[in-house]
Amino acid sequence: MSPMPREPEAFAEAVATMLRSLQPEYAIDLVGPRELIVNGRRLDLENLFRMVNHEPARGDEIVEHYLHQLFAGDALQLMTMSLDFAKARIMPRIQPESIFQHLNREQVAHVPFVNDTVVVFVTDLPHMTVSITTEQLVRWKLSIEETEQLARENLDNYVPDLEVQLVESKEGGKAAILGQHDGYDAARLLLSGLYDRLAGQLGGNFNVATPARDMFVAFSQGPQDFVRRLQSRVEHDYKRLPYPICPELFFVTRDGVCGTKPEPAQRGEAA
Repeated sequence: MSPMPREPEAFAEAVATMLRSLQPEYAIDLVGPRELIVNGRRLDLENLFRMVNHEPARGDEIVEHYLHQLFAGDALQLMTMSLDFAKARIMPRIQPESIFQHLNREQVAHVPFVNDTVVVFVTDLPHMTVSITTEQLVRWKLSIEETEQLARENLDNYVPDLEVQLVESKEGGKAAILGQHDGYDAARLLLSGLYDRLAGQLGGNFNVATPARDMFVAFSQGPQDFVRRLQSRVEHDYKRLPYPICPELFFVTRDGVCGTKPEPAQRGEAA
């Protein structure tokens, strides 16, 4: 067996090619490094990429076995998954509005968020995460509001004892970094106790940067040199990291999360 490509996007292309040969009737699109759309559902290849990197000499064999397992029986299971099974596995993810360039907005279970982002919902399975469709919600008789509540509760309980790394900068600003690397770091902006957890260390209301899915940095509102430096780094990370979300900052207060990107009407565009 030959090794798989080590570069993420080339790896995803190779997986897509193998899946097309195994399931020629499937609609398969590459939408980013380590991410495919298969029959309208997002397929995250992060875990598979790590498995192959652990044993690169068996790359083809590992991918082929994974795809056979995933789409032989699991595809049917995903279509018939009961709410009782899925309820504890429903999780939120923050995504850029641009995902709807590849997906039908009406078919994706989501709620609008700020900074040109949306919150989508996934079923978290042992070897993959799969986006939840509006069709599934109808079958489960679950409203989008109930789905969001379940997802936020599950996020709160996913890693109950989060480790936060606190850092003080040379300018005097403070930052709190969350780095579980479990696919939900950026989504922790949605934690119900986020303000109470971090406001004391960061001096009250604070900023949060989520340039990509696996990054979360909360930081104080000043000094300005510190904020400008972090803003510049966020913009850089947004351009270079996989699963980009947003180059703008989020502003967290006791009342909730605000965006810092002006709304269309404020930017002089048509509402």
